[in-house]
This record gives sequence, C-alpha cells and structure tokens, in this order.
Amino acid sequence: MSAAWLPRFLEAIRAERDAAANTLAAYARDLRDFAAFLAPRGLDFASAGRADVEAYLVDLDARGMAAATRARRLAAIRQFYRFAFLEGWRPDDPGALLKGPKKPRSLPGSLSEADVDRLLAAAETFGRTPAERLRMACLMQLLYATGLRVSELVALPAAAARGDPRMILVRGKGGRERMAPLSAPARAALAAWLAVRDAAEDAGTRDGRPRSPFLFPARGRKGHLGRERFFVAIKALAASAGLPPAAVSPHVLRHAFATHLLAHGADLRVIQTLLGHASIATTEIYTHVLDARLKALVLERHPLAGPADELEAGGA
Repeated sequence: MSAAWLPRFLEAIRAERDAAANTLAAYARDLRDFAAFLAPRGLDFASAGRADVEAYLVDLDARGMAAATRARRLAAIRQFYRFAFLEGWRPDDPGALLKGPKKPRSLPGSLSEADVDRLLAAAETFGRTPAERLRMACLMQLLYATGLRVSELVALPAAAARGDPRMILVRGKGGRERMAPLSAPARAALAAWLAVRDAAEDAGTRDGRPRSPFLFPARGRKGHLGRERFFVAIKALAASAGLPPAAVSPHVLRHAFATHLLAHGADLRVIQTLLGHASIATTEIYTHVLDARLKALVLERHPLAGPADELEAGGA
C-alpha cells in the first residue's frame, strides 16, 4: 500500500507549491534512496519508525555524504511523513522531532566586475553564427542585469521582451512573480536577439512549424534552451574569456549580480526582491561584501574619526 504514497506526495507538492520538475525529481530521488535503505530490513514507508530514519542518517554519513546532502534528505523525509500523517496514512509522524546536520553556511562563489566585463565582451564573439553570438550576448547580459535563476532565464517567454521593456516579469519558485529591471546594455542585446529570433520564427511558420512562445526557443522536449546546454556553453565561454571554467556558472553570475549591487550601496531588502528570495535570511549571506565598505564608512564619516591609521592602530 505504501508504494502508492510517493507518487501521491509528489503530485501534492506539484499542485500545492507549483514545484519545478527539478524539485520534484530531487524529492523522488531522495525518498527512493530512503526506501532502498528500508527494503533489505523488511521495512517500507508505512512500517519504518523514528529509529529507522535515524539509522538512515547514520548510513548516509558512513557513505561519506556531505552535511548539506544529509540535511536535504532528512528535510524530504520529514515533509513526506508530515504529509502521510495529515492524510491519515500513518497514526504518527516519525520525522517530526528529528534534527539533522546543519548545512555549512559557505560564502557563494562570485566574480569580480572585471571578470564579468571579460565574460560579456567574450559573449559577443562566442558562437559559430551571428545568431548564436547574439543569443549568447543576450543570455549573458540578461543574466548579469537581472540575477535570474538559470531555469527562469532559459524559460523566459518572448512576450516578456516585447516593446523595449525597462523591466521584465519573471515567474520564479513557487509561482511567485517579480519584476526585474533591465540595464541599457541588456535592453540593446535583447532587442538585437529578438529581431533575429523573430525572423527565424517567421521563416519556420512559412515552412509549417508552429511559433515558439519562448524567448530562447529550441527543438527539445521543453521547447526552450535547456539549462544543461547553457551550463556547458557558459563553461566554454569562460575558457574563451581566459577565466577558469570551474569558477564560472550561471549561478555564480547570479551571485555576482547580488554581490556587486550590495558593494555599490544597494539595500539588502531590494536585493532580496530582485533575487526572488522568500526570506531575507537567504539574502543575508551576501553581507560579507559589506565588511570593507562599513569599515571605510566608520573610518571616514564617524564624527570622532581621526586619521584612518590612528583608528586602525587602536585595535580591532
């Protein structure tokens, strides 16, 4: 009977939270791994208890799983059993009081403004055809100008780009919508790509192909540029710009967007809104870039401040 629990749980997550396909796949993968751990012990989702969940966490640690991975899998199990309890499938919730390992609060990788300039310049000549070069330039300008998640960027509708917009409407996690301002270079790159994209769509229509609703159409199952394909392309772009590919990804550009805004005086709440974070706590990880600016502010603007070297000599 409990074999049917997982599909119903995933369907509920999809319907209630408008969860992305990648999120659902992660839940399914984590919970199936837990089920595979239970099976040799003669257990399933219905018969496992709190001690079995704890044993699974110990097993993950023994397998060398990172703390972040263990914390994520416990979170999936807890949500799954909370759902099972509320649905009446189980009389108890074996995951309710369990606490997992804390995720390490590591600083996100970022790039300097000079590094980003090199990437943006390289994007203008990256590609075999003029259309490919315009598309990459548009992708990179939009990514750095807006801080979009890669899944949000590749799935942008073409309608969002019509009319030389100063802002675009973005549909993010959980179906939440937000407005993302566009810089002048991003608007120029967007207009140049849109003209080429529309011409290709017009030609396709004459050949009997339906028009794509996406800004970056592709022939794959999703109908738009895949995040995996863009991830590979940005690595190659980094190499062509003379940057280490391992240090560059769409997510790193999102971090660069936030870090550079904060370094230039943007309010943390504004950055939270622009990034689409549900909680300010998620955005606070970027405050590491404030250290030097706050120190300079005290040294230069405090009414009792003397020469900077005198203040610094007084101790930390």
